[in-house]
Amino acid sequence: MIATNVWAGKVHDHFPEQVNTNEHYVFYSHGLIVEGENATPVSPRWGVYDFPAVKKALQDKAYHLIAYHRPKGTNPRAFAVKLAADIDKLVKRGVPYKNITVLGFSRGGEITALTSNIVASNDMNTIILAACAGWLMKDQSIKLHGRVFSIYETSDGVGSCQRLVDRSPTVASFTEVAISTGEEHGAFYRPIPEWVEPVKKWLKNPRG
Repeated sequence: MIATNVWAGKVHDHFPEQVNTNEHYVFYSHGLIVEGENATPVSPRWGVYDFPAVKKALQDKAYHLIAYHRPKGTNPRAFAVKLAADIDKLVKRGVPYKNITVLGFSRGGEITALTSNIVASNDMNTIILAACAGWLMKDQSIKLHGRVFSIYETSDGVGSCQRLVDRSPTVASFTEVAISTGEEHGAFYRPIPEWVEPVKKWLKNPRG
């Protein structure tokens, strides 16, 4: 169970200057549409992606939330290397892998999976939101590690992560939730309780 303290609960848009070894760190990676300068871009089909509201909803005194705003045209593999390097910095400062979670939606979920593949820790935690499709599923070299949680929307074209987990022999545990809001991919554009509540619940107890 994550212990709460007076230091955690902050939202960082850069790697935190102060790292405390007994605290928990969560990296949230947003969807492709947010890449660029606009933190609240609008999709003609799914409406506003409210990145600031998502960060606020995910914020919790139980952990530090690190949520970078990626530049337009970011290479997902290169950004996964950056996240893996950030995780390595935390570990070298004494933070155990079990206190680190990578979390991402859509393109951010692909980056999250790539990061899990690079770090390859059986103790790190991974949360994927509506990302198990396309090249991520086709590239057999990409595998998840450690504890994995997935949420997908039943009205969306992006479905279960089960096949990705099945080809990942070092996954320690896998939990998946299907939500049915009728909002397709846009269900994750805003911080609705259907996905935010199970994510925060799992973050506080990934070991079940």
